[in-house]
Amino acid sequence: MAAVALATWVGALLGAAVVQGGSIGRLAGGLGLAGLLLGVGGAILGVRRGALSRAAAAVLALVVAGAAVVALAHGDPVRHGPVGALAADRASVELLLEVTDDPRRVDGRFEDLTVVRARVVAITARGRSWRLRAPVVVLGDDSWARVPLGATVAARGRLAPADGDVAAVVDPRGPPDLRTPPDVWWRVAARVRAGLRAAVADQPAEQAALVPALVSGDDGGVSEDLADDFRTTGLTHLLAVSGTNLTLVLAALLGVGRWCGVRGRWGLVLAALGIVGFVLVARTEPSVLRAAVMGAVALLSFGGDGRRRGLRALSVAGVVLLLLEPTLATSAGFALSVSATAGILVLAPRWRDALARWLPGPAADAVAVPVAAQLACTPLVAGLSGQVSLIAVVANLLAAPAVAPATILGLVGGLIAVVEVDVGRLVALPAAWSVGWIVTVARSCADVPLPAIGWGTGVVALLALTLGSALLAVRGPWLVARPARALLLAGLLLLVMLVRLPTPGWPPAHWRLVACDVGQGDALVLATGRPGEAVVLDAGPEPALVDRCLQRLGVSTVPLVVLTHYHADHVDGLAGVLAGRSVGAVLVTTLQDPPGGVADVGALAAARGIPVRALTRGPAFTVGDVSLEPLWPEPGPSHPGPGDGSTANAGSVVLLVRVDGLRLMLTGDLEPDGQAALARERPDLRADVLKLPHHGSRHQDLGWLDSLGARVVLVSVGADNDYGHPNGPLLDHLRRSARVLRTDLDGDLAVVTDDGRLSTATRRGP
Repeated sequence: MAAVALATWVGALLGAAVVQGGSIGRLAGGLGLAGLLLGVGGAILGVRRGALSRAAAAVLALVVAGAAVVALAHGDPVRHGPVGALAADRASVELLLEVTDDPRRVDGRFEDLTVVRARVVAITARGRSWRLRAPVVVLGDDSWARVPLGATVAARGRLAPADGDVAAVVDPRGPPDLRTPPDVWWRVAARVRAGLRAAVADQPAEQAALVPALVSGDDGGVSEDLADDFRTTGLTHLLAVSGTNLTLVLAALLGVGRWCGVRGRWGLVLAALGIVGFVLVARTEPSVLRAAVMGAVALLSFGGDGRRRGLRALSVAGVVLLLLEPTLATSAGFALSVSATAGILVLAPRWRDALARWLPGPAADAVAVPVAAQLACTPLVAGLSGQVSLIAVVANLLAAPAVAPATILGLVGGLIAVVEVDVGRLVALPAAWSVGWIVTVARSCADVPLPAIGWGTGVVALLALTLGSALLAVRGPWLVARPARALLLAGLLLLVMLVRLPTPGWPPAHWRLVACDVGQGDALVLATGRPGEAVVLDAGPEPALVDRCLQRLGVSTVPLVVLTHYHADHVDGLAGVLAGRSVGAVLVTTLQDPPGGVADVGALAAARGIPVRALTRGPAFTVGDVSLEPLWPEPGPSHPGPGDGSTANAGSVVLLVRVDGLRLMLTGDLEPDGQAALARERPDLRADVLKLPHHGSRHQDLGWLDSLGARVVLVSVGADNDYGHPNGPLLDHLRRSARVLRTDLDGDLAVVTDDGRLSTATRRGP
């Protein structure tokens, strides 16, 4: 059955490769994976005298072909049906939509958007109408935020091509027109979700956001900073609906049922009702259905012969899910869920038995389960994130005791809050305390010097990691069977995590400026000449990236943070700068736009008691060995912008920095008009090093850039970004007179002086 499940997965992958482009490269990759997985299937079925049974091979080949046909039949109408064809032409259409997920607010480049997943049931365009079922994504304004799940709405708009499992992206014109309200079960589920939020509304913000996320996957209130710590520590599964959630809920439900005398088949009926209720509350999207299946598999694995029953159930569930929803074949979440469940079923018993020789049974189980799940998922996680978590097992062990009370009491409190809020809050209070402990674990474990190590995502690197994980899975029980070996292994792991080892050759001696590789964003670090101290200019888009860069540089004190403007790619990482560091003040531009960035910066600074002051053109001031002269924006009071962030670049703070005989021009995202104004007001400006404005956008005042006479140009830019940054002809022009370095190609970029000589150094890697 396991071999059949793997063959089904291979067939679905091949069908998806054809549907989503059908390129030779993707098909070849799918065939290669097919060979690998079929080889695993052959090992499972058993090898007789060196040859796989012909009948088994024929069955597997038929399964692969059948699954591929199902995937093609499922995906082809989505990609190439009427909706996909109209989207390719960017046609204007009239739509009748069924809303299939809760509206979600996201930050756009210039304004916030409301993302709504829906299903087209009728479409009219170019004088023709179709009745069909095709998934789409709507990118609407605030009026779409109030559309309830399960409702049917009419809308007008323009279609655009889409990637993934949807037929098109809808750009609506105007608000939705509600035609049919949600069915009663969706209204009840919405009441329960509202009850969950109400039950913990009076708790601290992180706990109030995490309880609904843990119980029902409602993670809209979880901050990006906290989510990043959960990713680093291997606790991300707690922020999404997983099989663990359902297993805990069903175990509690069946326990109550037995106490009430429910036995035999009626227990199965109760479990089935519990699964249906869970899916409705957590939403019927593929990830939730996957979690429901994995939770049911976990329940089947309880009791005698649980391993065999569990593997058979997992295999059957995989086949059914892939045939019903072939897009799961390319889903990272599906692969991680299956891998973790299989790891627990196959590996955990041997680890538990080995540990039980010297540990109490419950303690052996507590260690074996997260170790098995982590080993099974490590190659996949590394392929997706480029890193291997070292702290994940420890974090999961510490968090595990709090998961059950947080999930069960949070759900019970939310159900009661639907009827009586005050009683619900009282019941949910221990759940809030429990998630408070989980937050503490995530924060503390993410702050260890080396919570994760970088790992390549190439074939060789991942193959080596897979072989290493397999070797550890097989030999690990022998290592932990005796306390001396187990404690030595644990001690070595703790030593690696807790003792920071210097990066060879980094930071370079006499470094003055480092442009951190933070993806599509800016984060610059200026050494002040004092040990462990630096001025930070912008914070990039993600807290973890700038935090790791500052850790590599050994920065523990930041007398000043300068935020050139409030776009997300410059301010969203501010929490990473503040994490574990002494920060004196935050200097900002006078143009307070977009409002979301302004509010986030203000809230973070206020929570730490850090003053925020506006910075405009004026005299130079010094911090240690560094002189900073603000050149832009022009003097004046702080003022709001249009509210969509479209003019924020024009208000960027520009600094001329002098240090050790060098002049550094740090420009934020200043636009050509501002560059031209600076050229008029300060025609004498010269710089040895230029931080190229706006990530190398083609919109520049070339005359001003050339007039600076820079010998080194730094470009802070993200790999494969959607904006076309940096502009090739612009860089070719600058290379005629300067050395151009890019963070997307070269990693962290350092400007170095030694006896007055300017040089550079780079560092690749995480």
